[in-house]
Amino acid sequence: MRVSRGAMAATPMSRVRLGLLGDFELRCDNEIVEVPPTSQRLIGFLALHGQRQVRRSYVSASLWPDTSGTRANASLRSAIWRCPIVDGQPLVLASYTHLWLQPDVEVDLKTAARRAQHILSLPSLDAAAIDIAAELEAFGDDVLVTWYEEWVLAERERFRQLRLHVLDQLGELLLRAHRFSEAVQFGLVAVASEPLRESAHRLLVRAHLCEGNLAEAFRQYRTYADLLARELQVRPSAAMEDLVADALVAAAKPAWRRDPHATAHLAPRATA
Repeated sequence: MRVSRGAMAATPMSRVRLGLLGDFELRCDNEIVEVPPTSQRLIGFLALHGQRQVRRSYVSASLWPDTSGTRANASLRSAIWRCPIVDGQPLVLASYTHLWLQPDVEVDLKTAARRAQHILSLPSLDAAAIDIAAELEAFGDDVLVTWYEEWVLAERERFRQLRLHVLDQLGELLLRAHRFSEAVQFGLVAVASEPLRESAHRLLVRAHLCEGNLAEAFRQYRTYADLLARELQVRPSAAMEDLVADALVAAAKPAWRRDPHATAHLAPRATA
């Protein structure tokens, strides 16, 4: 597919996808479209506002806060002019007073947010609907991680909280389904996203214990306890410490006295 300045040679069946998770990426029929940095900012800003029309004055003031109104408006006009054209229509639509994104554009952030609400409502793992690789990709990164404007930071934090809850939920559902190695994967992603989040570390400890990997579970606990002591001068919660203490007590018993179901509570059964 050819891509010229400000235009994409597209067919009526073109599929335009905008990526905001990780870094900015625009694709048309699965081919990457080059977009100038100023136009990337404009497209990203409008995408974060969903289907709403946004006042031009608000857009220019938000994207160029340190310049005069006249210069900001000129920069905005230039950014609009440089935006791609898809199927004969601009990717960014404009009136005299407002701007908005072409409504047919698929935005990965919106798709992930809808998916998150569905996952958070699941009482048990739906093997037919859960694609582990796809979920890790969708919820493994934050919004526009190399951008530092205030309007990006607010959306990044909102989505970060949502995706951390999704990672916790998926890890819990995988534990209930006795898919421990996959639960470990989600726990590792959650810990990397927020190292001080205890629920993620506790998920990892439980998954390791369910697999019978006591040393891995204790190592994860020590890593978290040391981090808390260093960063916040506090200890893990009683729930975390009891979890590890119970496992150590159980492991210290002679083999003939051990309960073969001692870790059953770590991977609770799915509710009906």
